[in-house]
Amino acid sequence: MNTVLITGASGFVGQNLIKYLNSQDLILKSFPLREVPQPYNVQDVNSLIHLAGKAHDLNKVSSPEQYYEVNFELTKTLYDAFLRSNSKKFIFISSVKAAVDQVNSVLKENDIPNPKTHYGKSKLMAEEYIQSQPLLQGKSYYILRPCMIHGPGNKGNLNLLYKLISKGIPYPLAAFENKRSFLSIENLCFIIKEIIERDDIPSGVYNIADDVPLSTNEVIDFIAESRGKEARIFSLNKSFVSSLARLGDLLKLPLNTERLQKLTESYIVSNDKIKKALGKPLPISSKEGLMNTLESFSKK
Repeated sequence: MNTVLITGASGFVGQNLIKYLNSQDLILKSFPLREVPQPYNVQDVNSLIHLAGKAHDLNKVSSPEQYYEVNFELTKTLYDAFLRSNSKKFIFISSVKAAVDQVNSVLKENDIPNPKTHYGKSKLMAEEYIQSQPLLQGKSYYILRPCMIHGPGNKGNLNLLYKLISKGIPYPLAAFENKRSFLSIENLCFIIKEIIERDDIPSGVYNIADDVPLSTNEVIDFIAESRGKEARIFSLNKSFVSSLARLGDLLKLPLNTERLQKLTESYIVSNDKIKKALGKPLPISSKEGLMNTLESFSKK
């Protein structure tokens, strides 16, 4: 019987994943880490999906120790429990930020990691620990590095952008040309389901992204299309916008330097390795996944 144990089930990814896997007739168990005493017992489950973690704090109020305690030490403890158990598959949701914070061309799995933040460094430490431990026969590990995930319940920069465009506020950053990879929650759930159900996908590190990267200007057009409106896009001088963002740092405004970077940077992720391992296409396109997310925003 294919039983799946999930940590971090109450989060954005967890809630969507549980709904998806329930539709696939899998037996699911959630694992409330704060309520379960150590040593953790992960016996008699086929797959352990480790979603729980300390997310990147854009407000910079988290201490460095929190990242290493949750993202590294907790993962280490769970993986050790997995190795002692009769469970077969350990699926760790890491992040592309464990590799690099900025991408010059296209990020691939064999690029040398060089994270700059405590978030990225703590995720990389967990990855390296998993890869350093000998595996018994019949066990597998999967380190998934998703890029920016979106879907119902997502409250990140995409949601903020949607609210601004929906109010008719012009988008002033068209002068910044970029391309970035996104990941729809549907495609992520599909990949996890394939890993759970199949035994022909090798252990390893996999970047997870939709097929086609999108520019922010394209995303603006899709938001306007989902609202039945014309996109209002302006090309303000880059230096002027950068000055406004620095002012936003001082006055705690919605547009600050970090958010400006998030909206305008290029970050393209190759998904060739996971698609080759799956041997089949992802179920939905980049635009279709984004439109599904935007439709969920409109129902709030």
